Formats: sequence, structure tokens, C-alpha cells
Amino acid sequence: MPTATAPPTARPDTDAVIVGAGMSGLYQLLKLRELGLRTVVFEAGDDIGGTWYWNRYPGARCDIESMTYSYSFSPELDQEWVWSERYAGQPEILRYLHHVADRFALRPDITLRTRVTRAVYDGAARWWVVSTDTGQRLTTRFLIMASGCSTVPKGPEVPGVGEFAGPVHHTARWPREGMEFAGRRVAVIGTGASGVQCVPLIARQAAELTVFQRTPVYALPALNRPLTDAEVTARKAEYPQFRAAQRRSKGGSVFAAPTRSALEVTAEERHARYEAAWSEGVLSAVLRSYTDLLADARANETAAEFVRGKIRSTVADPATAELLSPRTYPFGTKRPCLDTGYYATFNLPHVRLVDLGSAPLVEITAKGVRTTEEEHPADVLVLATGFDSMTGALTTIDLVGRDGVTLREKWARGPVTYLGLACAGFPNLFTVTGPLSPSVLTNMAVSIEQHVEWITDCVRSLRDGELTEIEATVEAEQAWVAHAAEVAGRTLYPTAESWYTGANVPGKPRGFLAYLGGADVYRERCDAVARDGYAGFTVH
Repeated sequence: MPTATAPPTARPDTDAVIVGAGMSGLYQLLKLRELGLRTVVFEAGDDIGGTWYWNRYPGARCDIESMTYSYSFSPELDQEWVWSERYAGQPEILRYLHHVADRFALRPDITLRTRVTRAVYDGAARWWVVSTDTGQRLTTRFLIMASGCSTVPKGPEVPGVGEFAGPVHHTARWPREGMEFAGRRVAVIGTGASGVQCVPLIARQAAELTVFQRTPVYALPALNRPLTDAEVTARKAEYPQFRAAQRRSKGGSVFAAPTRSALEVTAEERHARYEAAWSEGVLSAVLRSYTDLLADARANETAAEFVRGKIRSTVADPATAELLSPRTYPFGTKRPCLDTGYYATFNLPHVRLVDLGSAPLVEITAKGVRTTEEEHPADVLVLATGFDSMTGALTTIDLVGRDGVTLREKWARGPVTYLGLACAGFPNLFTVTGPLSPSVLTNMAVSIEQHVEWITDCVRSLRDGELTEIEATVEAEQAWVAHAAEVAGRTLYPTAESWYTGANVPGKPRGFLAYLGGADVYRERCDAVARDGYAGFTVH
């Protein structure tokens, strides 16, 4: 690390501002408190919880097992909290995050119902000037974006939502009091994760349900159930070893890595392996059956056709089954979903699937949804249309770095970061699970902890060295962007039109937005950067 230069003598209003009070913001607050830093968290919502505060639609549930998708930093927390289900639902995960906030007394430093709208870096003072929608303005040495990967909802790309006469709810902005569907005609637009989760439950109440699908998804069975006392006791006994294994793993979940190609075994052996994986009820089980499912199109097609066969065996009407069967992208290159009755819902007489591939959406009308073929009447409209993922939460804030350059301008052709943690031209700005980090391709709880701990150690190193400013270099940033693209190019992921590539948002620059080298390799790289005195950064 370079020799310290004299820091500015003025002291900012606070040492650190954290944007967001979800899983990452809570842990970052705890870690900075341990350093003795004066820290403020701004949260736009009425309560803490992030993703698990906003996404409270029917069926909202994590697709990573509960006892895996949870904090690992506190052995005491691991032992005292008892998960009730294999895959926790939104209410239980929110209760868990509330428990964490209360157990570690985090709430006093969190300001709710306050959205950060602008932050400008003052190079002379070496701090950020942060402004909020409530009129607050404060200076801070460090600005940490813990604003999440999928937090900015997007609507359908057609006009007329404001003309609809009935209730309209995006799955990511669901009313706290819930929604009554009994006796009503419901239209659901979108069949990603939230659509797959909410459609079966809405169908139980609605008089009629019409599901509008642009692109079918691959969904695997969740096989969710209550956890037994024996299962909970066994995991708690092995938690120390399990948590260590999670941190060493490729994706934050612990499993045996495959050793063979899908193309080097017989069709019978391959089918038996896929059947065994299907029965695990784990999101990644089929994908990790063989080494080359995400690298070789022929190998991938064997898994894709297996899943399509499961859809055909579940959905009674062959034409509907075919519409629900993906054929335009490789299996796994759009995030698969966990299914609890989704495909079977289309066997119900009051449920209809509308294929937007053959009859695109035209507009939302006062009375329903119109495609190029007909108008579908509806009393309630549910938008399961996803998010401006990975970059949206960062570019919606007016972040202004050196020389008046905004992050939106810097990312006009796609996100440019060093390790997904920092950006050249934006000193002392950190992004937790930012673009071009493993993030959404992993167990987010594990990746969040890794980023928060790295940021905390970095801030500690600056403090101990009496330094006030750290900034990624342009050269390191460019090298990381090129490396991330090269790694992605070895896989099938970039061939799909997905939110992983920004393709779900009209006009958004295309490019693979996460790092595909593995969380284990990435962790080693981050650790090496720190050991080398923060190689790829300049410090003052």
C-alpha cells in the first residue's frame, strides 16, 4: 500500500452511509459498528428486510434451502434460530431478518422511509455528499450500496397500465394486507420466478385465471415440506463444518461436483441420473449431474429434453404442454424455477395460458389485456414482469463521481467494475454483490457475507494506515471486465436472452452481468488483492 499522504482535517458528518436494510445492509452495519465507525443506513421501505420486505406476493419463497440460505457469521445465531420448512417462505425469512436486527440492536442506526436520490463525490474533502428524498443532506467518508441485485421492478413494455379499471399489483410491490381473488377474473403477466410461485395460489381462489407467457421457463420440483426435529438437530450439530464448506464452495451450497460428461454415458444411465436429480428437489441438482451441461449445447439438450418430458407428463393438454416447454434457449441459462404445482395448475378448467410469442401484447385496457388476437377480460391485473436487475438499483440513484461523471454515464455501454466491488472514478464507493461479481449465480447469503467482510477489512486497513481514499484503477477495472467476459464466453449463458444479460429491459446494454468463474475462485482473487496491498487500487 502506498505511503499515506496527509488526509483532510475536516471530519464528515458520518463515517459510512449504507443504502439498503436487507440482508447485506444489516450485516454491513454490524461489521462497521465492530470497527467503531459512525454508520447510517437509509432504507426506502417502511421496514427492514430488503427483498424479503418488498416481495410478499402469494407463494413468495426462497429457492435455496433455509438452513443454507442464512447468515453464517454467528454460531449462536445458527443454534438459536429454528427454520420450520425446507424452503422458507417470505414471512419466515422476514421474521428471521427482524430477529437478527433486534438481536444485534441494529435498528437505531437505520432510517426507514428514506430513499437516497443523489450522492456526489467531493474530491477535495475526500467524502461523499448524500441527499435523500426527505430533504436530508450529509457528508460521509464511505458510501456502500447494499441495494440488492433485483430491487427495481419493471412493468410490461406496453401502454395502458394506468387505464386498467381494477387493482394492479406488481409482485415486488404487493400490498401488505394481501389481495382477494375469490370470484374474480385474474390476469397474470409474466412467468419467471414470481409468476411460477404465485400462479398456483391465485388459481385456488380466482374464478378465472389467464396467464400471459412471453418465454416459457424450466421449473423443477421444490418438494417443500416441514423440517423434522432430527434434520434440524443434525444440521445444527455440523454447522461449523458446513459453514466452512459453504465458504470454500463454487456456489455457496455444498454438494459433490460431477466428474463426467453427459455425452460419455448411455442414454439409460443419463436418464437414471436425471431422475435421481429431479427427485432431490434442489434447484441446481439436474445442472450438476454432469460437467458440461452449461458448456456444450448437445449435452445441455439432453437435460433440457428430460425436463420437457416432465412437463409433458404433467400437463394433460399436449398443445399447452408444448407452449410451456422451452425450446429457444439452453436449460439453466435463464434461472430455473422451483415448482410447487405450477405445471399442474394448467390442468384446471378455469386456467388459460396465452402465448405472447404467437400473439404479442398490444396494450392494457380498462377492461383487460389485449393481444394481437383478442382482448382478454380481467378484474385484477398481476404484473410478474421482473426487475431491472444487477444495475437498476445503482443507476436509478444519481451517483456522481470524479469530474462530474455519473455512474449512468460510465455504464452507458454496460457495467464496468473491478471485482463487482468498486469503480474507477468513484472513490470510497463499494457495491455489495455488484455487477460482475458471482452474486445471483450463487447462494446470495454466502456472497453477501464475503463482500461485506472484504469491504470491512478494506476500511479497517485504510483506517489503520491513516488513509482516507481508495479507488479502483482504470487498468484493473478493464482487465476484470475482459476476464469476466472471457469466462462467460466459455459457457452457454450469453446465448440466452435473459435478465442475466440485461435483455429483459428494452434499451439496456447487453452483456453477461455476473462473474461465472465460481465463488471459490472469486474469493481467492479478492483475498489475493487485499494481501497484495489492494492491488488494482490507488489509495491516499
